[in-house]
Amino acid sequence: MEPVSRIEGRAYPWGAKNVDTDIIIPAHWLKTTSREGLGKGAFEAVRREPGNVFDAPEHAGSPLLIAGDNFGCGSSREHAAWALADMGVRAVLAPSFSDIFSGNAVKNGIVPVVLPQEAIDRLLDVAHEGVAITVDLETMSVTTPYQDRFAFHLDAFRRQCLIEGLDEIGITLARDTAISKYEAEAFAARPWIAGESQNAGIAVEGAGRT
Repeated sequence: MEPVSRIEGRAYPWGAKNVDTDIIIPAHWLKTTSREGLGKGAFEAVRREPGNVFDAPEHAGSPLLIAGDNFGCGSSREHAAWALADMGVRAVLAPSFSDIFSGNAVKNGIVPVVLPQEAIDRLLDVAHEGVAITVDLETMSVTTPYQDRFAFHLDAFRRQCLIEGLDEIGITLARDTAISKYEAEAFAARPWIAGESQNAGIAVEGAGRT
C-alpha cells in the first residue's frame, strides 16, 4: 500500500447520498479476486447516463471524490474500495460513511474524510470549477486556493496506517521481531505447542516395539 500524507487535485463533484457498494461496483464485477481493472466497472450504472460527472473530461483522473451522506452503505464488499483505488481515487469526502466501507477504504489507501454538509456544499462548488482541492493528513485539513480551510478527524491508528502505507499485512510484518521473540519464548516454556512432546511419544513407542 502506498503511503498517503497529502492529496492535491481536482475532485469529482457528485454529492449523491446513500450511495451503496452495488452502485460503486456492480455485483457482476465480483467474479475476480484481482484488484486490477475494477476501475472500469466503477459507477457503471451512473456512467450510462449522458453527461455524468465521472466521464466529464474536466474531471477525468481526479484523485478526490465528493459525495453525500452514508457513502458506501449496503454490502460489505471490499471490491468497492478496490474499484475506487483502481480508478485513481485517493480520498472520498462526505458527511458520513458506512463503517465497513470506511474500514475497507483505509486498508486500501483511501482517506475517508468526514466533513459537515456546509463544507461539502462549498467543496462541490469549488470542484465544479475544476479547481484543485488539498487533503492533508499531517494538518488534518482540507483546503482550497480560495482560502477555505476545513478541519476533519480521523482515528489516530488509521491515520498512522495511511501515512506509513501499512495495511494489515504490513502492520504484522513490521512487528516480525517481536512476534518471533514471543514464539521462541512460548515454545521454550511449552514445547508441546510445537509438537515436541507428541514426537517424543512416538519415538518412545517405536523404541518399545524393538
